[in-house]
Amino acid sequence: MKPSDKPNVPLKLCRADLNDIPEFDLPSGFSIRWYQPGDESHWLEIHLQADRENEITPALFEHQFGTDAVMLAQRQCYLLNEQNRPIGTGTAWFAEQFDVAPIGRVHWVALLPEYQGRGLSKPLLTSVCRRLRELGHTRAYLSTSSTRGRAIRLYMQFGFVPLIRNEDEGKIWEEILGKTCKKNLYRR
Repeated sequence: MKPSDKPNVPLKLCRADLNDIPEFDLPSGFSIRWYQPGDESHWLEIHLQADRENEITPALFEHQFGTDAVMLAQRQCYLLNEQNRPIGTGTAWFAEQFDVAPIGRVHWVALLPEYQGRGLSKPLLTSVCRRLRELGHTRAYLSTSSTRGRAIRLYMQFGFVPLIRNEDEGKIWEEILGKTCKKNLYRR
């Protein structure tokens, strides 16, 4: 089976705490800023170009994040290039009930394709995880899919571990990571 023939399976990874977040600085000329009114169009543009696995529509932003500009300004991050143009985004979101308690969520991380592979996702993820901690979250999770190998490796570099909820997910993770990584899997 070719990699492109493998099924795209939704997966979750968790980080037991938000201590010792890996720190990555932005390269010269790049910057981070938090949501400003009107950023919905930037979010949409970034995801339309970067995300080929989800149906990205103008209504998706409001469905995922609502319309509370104050909350968005605290939680949604934009990575800017040398011309102050948004080229990436990630959100320090939350889930009211996850494993019976509130939890922080790394949500909708994306980078324009022409900026991928340059190490820019690392400082973006540093900013999102740091913000989760600043907002009082003590642990976090994220959702991804089995076909996003580079993203999975990045998340694991940041201390996120696979959440295994059943035997089928365990098999998928073993296939993705190899049997030698079995000791790093988080089972609940």
